[in-house]
Amino acid sequence: MKRLLITGASGFLGWHLCQLAKQEWEIYGTYLSHPIEIPGVKILKVNLTNFQELKCVFSDIEPAAVIHTAAHSQPNFCQTHPEESHAINVIASCNIAGLCADNSIPYAFTSTDLVFDGLNAPYQETDAVCPVNLYGEQKAIAEADMLERYPMTAVCRMPLMFGAETPTAKSFIQPFIQTLKDGKELNLFIDEFRTPVSGKTAAKGLLLALEEVNGIIHLGGKERLSRYDFGLLLAEVFELSASRIKACRQQDVKMAAPRPADVSLDSSKAFALGYEPLSVKEELQELINSQ
Repeated sequence: MKRLLITGASGFLGWHLCQLAKQEWEIYGTYLSHPIEIPGVKILKVNLTNFQELKCVFSDIEPAAVIHTAAHSQPNFCQTHPEESHAINVIASCNIAGLCADNSIPYAFTSTDLVFDGLNAPYQETDAVCPVNLYGEQKAIAEADMLERYPMTAVCRMPLMFGAETPTAKSFIQPFIQTLKDGKELNLFIDEFRTPVSGKTAAKGLLLALEEVNGIIHLGGKERLSRYDFGLLLAEVFELSASRIKACRQQDVKMAAPRPADVSLDSSKAFALGYEPLSVKEELQELINSQ
């Protein structure tokens, strides 16, 4: 089996990716601060921002391909920790691109729908980026720098992701479910729109992009939903009372990082390659069935 290096194996997306990819690849997964064990996956502690350490990993493992999911992906954290987040989100990403270029191996990078300002959705791959927060800015810089350094990179813009809790990471739905079960109020935006997919579907998209794509690809879902609409679907599928779900607006909540209003992705390019997200309702139903 060929060796696949997956960074950020302890993260939500990285974990789901390891589960799926280990059927086809010999997986080496990295973590930094959240130790994890994944059956069938070789796990390494690596500081990706240390270039010497990174080079050693490449020479020791000799991967046939790399998927880079490790990141500081909380916009509020990036806004308040610009240097720390830049080190992993930009510098490490570009260094990995350089090492993949040196070895002429496939490289997939996880970017974000937050590279857009939210004013002209749905967004295609060719639309100009215009981030409104530092996280989106860092990803946009990384995209451009990596493609310049290694044009064979598959830059995968990921939407809002949800799914089963992993040993070291939750998705945004776990706190939603807990709040509703506790009978507390859940305030959700009616003016923030995304094209969400499950972590499992996102992982399938990444593996497809690794094989098929050079350049930018959007891996969004098929439906444009507000957080509020998503919450109502979640309550319906999980048979929780929706009476506590309250509509609010972005301006009602103080956050360090500004948020774009509508970063829905047009993912028809990926759909044409065989990327097939289920409807959000079906994805949520699958989650219940697998519990």
